[in-house]
Amino acid sequence: MLLQVSKLTKSYPAPAGGSLTVLANVSLEVAAGESVAVVGPSGSGKSTLLQIIGTLDLPTQGKVLLEGQDLTQLDQVALANVRNIRIGFVFQSHYLLPHCTVWENVLVPTLAASPPAPLLGGAGGGLAESVESRAERLLKRVGLAERLHHFPGQLSGGERQRVAVVRALINRPKLLLADEPTGALDHASAVNLGQLLVELNREEGVTLIVVTHSRELAQTMGRVLEIKDGQLR
Repeated sequence: MLLQVSKLTKSYPAPAGGSLTVLANVSLEVAAGESVAVVGPSGSGKSTLLQIIGTLDLPTQGKVLLEGQDLTQLDQVALANVRNIRIGFVFQSHYLLPHCTVWENVLVPTLAASPPAPLLGGAGGGLAESVESRAERLLKRVGLAERLHHFPGQLSGGERQRVAVVRALINRPKLLLADEPTGALDHASAVNLGQLLVELNREEGVTLIVVTHSRELAQTMGRVLEIKDGQLR
């Protein structure tokens, strides 16, 4: 099992005293290569769950195991390495660097890789490929071969999100987390990005967890889970 979330609880201090529980005793298992959608109303805790899985936040109680390693027990240096190498992130906002080209934005995560990895496994575990070859292949795969030297401001919203997806995949993570990845896109762009995520999940062998309000996007995933009142159903 690639990911195991065990009895996860997240509470925050309430302004009037006491505490506000956002997640309550959540447990989840996700197999390698699986695609999972997490849906639920605003404030239900789905983004909080994704942030804890991605080590962007810490649980009040519970464990998050990635390939058997408890991420909640790691120090900040180790967590930074996990976020850079083993987990990829796609958010509603692309967070591209505005003064860097598409090519430069995609390669930024490789500069912080520790230990450095000049060669990565090829798609499907075949021959090794350099990070530059991987970047070029993935950008071509998502339809951006002619946009390598463009800046984010010269791209459409859908194109910027596709760059963000390639950036998230460049270090060949085991787990790709997407938080409302189509939320800022028009319907056509949202459908295209959703289909792309499904295809890359299969082609790259990356495990995919998507938090979304879109039932249309959720139904393209292999499994759909719902959070309501902090509990996973």
